[in-house]
Amino acid sequence: MTAVLVVSAQAPHFAGAWRGLFSRALDSAATRSGSANALPMLYWSCSAAVAGTALALGLTWGAAALAAFSQGGLVFAPGALTWKLERLNPTQHISQLVSFDALSRVLKSLIPVAALLYLAAGILQRDWGKVLTLGHRNLHGLAQFALGDAFEMMWKSALVLLLWGGADYLLQRQQVEGDLRMSREELLQEFKETDGNPTVKGRIRRLQRQMRKRRMLEEVKRASVVITNPTEFAVALEYSPGMNAPRVVAKGRNLVARQIKEVARWQGIPVIENPPLAHALYRAVEVGQSIPPKLYAVVAGILAAIHRAQERARARQAAVARGGK
Repeated sequence: MTAVLVVSAQAPHFAGAWRGLFSRALDSAATRSGSANALPMLYWSCSAAVAGTALALGLTWGAAALAAFSQGGLVFAPGALTWKLERLNPTQHISQLVSFDALSRVLKSLIPVAALLYLAAGILQRDWGKVLTLGHRNLHGLAQFALGDAFEMMWKSALVLLLWGGADYLLQRQQVEGDLRMSREELLQEFKETDGNPTVKGRIRRLQRQMRKRRMLEEVKRASVVITNPTEFAVALEYSPGMNAPRVVAKGRNLVARQIKEVARWQGIPVIENPPLAHALYRAVEVGQSIPPKLYAVVAGILAAIHRAQERARARQAAVARGGK
């Protein structure tokens, strides 16, 4: 496409330059001064040829390099330049020619070829009437007609190949990305190699949760009271006179809550049913933290009631012991 556009834009200049070159050559031959003007004529012909082709070749090379760079970036592979004797093996090339990939490339190349043949047939059919009258035209008219149709065929063919190249690039890119995409089994294997086996990690996490649970249930034995929902939540609180505020030593829901209450009953720890307080402690306080100040009054009232009940129980036991004596 670049060559067609550049050549078409510079065509008038090319024609004038070559016409001048031929005119000087004929004048030199007519005046028998060809030998004297041989060097200037050679320089003029070389400069005209270079000027006529350098711009087209340079821009075409630049467009090709830009297209290649935009597709894959700047890639330098010195390994591709190393000598390999197997490259001269004809059996490998024969296998490539009869492979499925080669067949698919041939079939793909037939599509733009068919499009170009269709364009050529359309232009020829359109101008068939003019073709029949070419014998009555002079050389200038014949050249004008031929160059006009040739230019039309060239830029339309270049446009078709440009569109087909873009479509083929997108298809090839999608195919390469699909080939490079890892399957689910490959992802799992890579995950195992980098981050460890998920089964082993899951088992380790389960063991860690079980250890934390056992340690938390051991902490229940030091609790002063257990606040329940009564069935869904259970929060164990520890308080001693030297502490600034009661501290949550264990909490849980459902099965863990039942286990906390079971440990509390075995240890003789009071279990108090207070759904609003149990909800608030479970949502707001983590294990090992002290209760917030807004719950001081409620928890203090419960601890005071438990303390009074325990004092009464000890007094009754003392009275019973004295009466038995």
